[in-house]
Amino acid sequence: MEDYLVSLALVGTWPIYFIGGLYVLGPVLGVALTAIVLVRKYVRSPATPRLEPPAIPIGVWFWIAGMGLMQIALLGGHWSYELSTGQTIKSTIGWAKGWALFAMFTLAGACLEIRFETVIRAASITALISLALTPVLYLAPMAGLPEILFISPLKAIGGPGPEFFAVQLYSMDPADGLPRWRYFTPWSPAAAMIGNLYLILAIEDRRMAWRVIGIASALAIILLSKSRLGLVTAVLVWPTAFGVSQLRRSVLWLAAAVPVFFAGLLSPVILAQLGAAYEGFRGMRANSTRVREALGRIAVDRWWNEAPVWGHGVVERGPHYVEYMPIGSHHTWYGLLFVKGLVGVAALVIPLVWSLLEFALLALSSRIGRAAFAITILLVLFTVGENLEILTYLFWPGLVIMGIAMREAAEKRSSILEQARAA
Repeated sequence: MEDYLVSLALVGTWPIYFIGGLYVLGPVLGVALTAIVLVRKYVRSPATPRLEPPAIPIGVWFWIAGMGLMQIALLGGHWSYELSTGQTIKSTIGWAKGWALFAMFTLAGACLEIRFETVIRAASITALISLALTPVLYLAPMAGLPEILFISPLKAIGGPGPEFFAVQLYSMDPADGLPRWRYFTPWSPAAAMIGNLYLILAIEDRRMAWRVIGIASALAIILLSKSRLGLVTAVLVWPTAFGVSQLRRSVLWLAAAVPVFFAGLLSPVILAQLGAAYEGFRGMRANSTRVREALGRIAVDRWWNEAPVWGHGVVERGPHYVEYMPIGSHHTWYGLLFVKGLVGVAALVIPLVWSLLEFALLALSSRIGRAAFAITILLVLFTVGENLEILTYLFWPGLVIMGIAMREAAEKRSSILEQARAA
């Protein structure tokens, strides 16, 4: 049942987007899958045999504990600043629709019968639909079609903003007046993040035709989003994950010796070129860079001087200098420092580091581990460009795969321990 649910939800991405329901789908699916885990694990019926899910892996426990600590940090910030009960309830609902989904979807991937291949194929079907719609989206501004077709009535449910319920063909970049595309996400950089996720999944598809479709679709999304971070991530993530997965091969070490030797000799030139490339990269969208850096400075300064441990509890609107954008937005770490303090940062750092180490080891012998490692690197890279919790409702397929990889890692550890005992 859960395999079918995940497949149906992922294949239905575009139809559900066209009614403005994706922001609702993510939390509802997360709660439903978590409920299935809990019912199977703890609810007994004398009439029917109980399907016992596997034990919760330690990697999932790290995410459960970390996201629980997020809520404790939120309550600490609200208590410190004596915020109202209504505001606390509202923030808790926001936590349940954001950070809590990290724990829910990894739990579901680890403890339910959700197959890696199911997620891969469902993502490929969604990629095919995205690729088919790309010409329509690309020609929309040239044809004079409106940016936003409509905002769904589901907005009444509540959310971060109307863009999460809007059906939008494209958006005009205020920096250069040119269109950018966001596909089924709330803004263009978010599309780049999801495009990179679909790129990772497409590369792992065993069927050549689906792999080509998925890669073409993912690259189209990344390129049309015009996100600098998205482009860098597309170049870095998969080669890094693949390289780590091949570390057991001595040929790789021998092949890397010569390039590393010459890189050491030419390091001054290479560093100079990298510095020039970085400055050029920053200059591509100078106004956006200025706003992001200013938001970061404000967030760090106010966190350190006002609320270092628990944070401020809620986001605050920034000044005119940063175009009134919320303090700590566009950056997960600055946002956590400002809203949840050091406690919130620790709540994300610990499970992220564990997942990176666990999946790096698993990648040496497992295709699923390699994909999960790439997905975790993607999460780490986008912490500096997005607030992760606000996009969990779109990134959930990656979290499910991380859960599947945690289950496989736990099985491998158990097998090793059994062999050790037998010896």
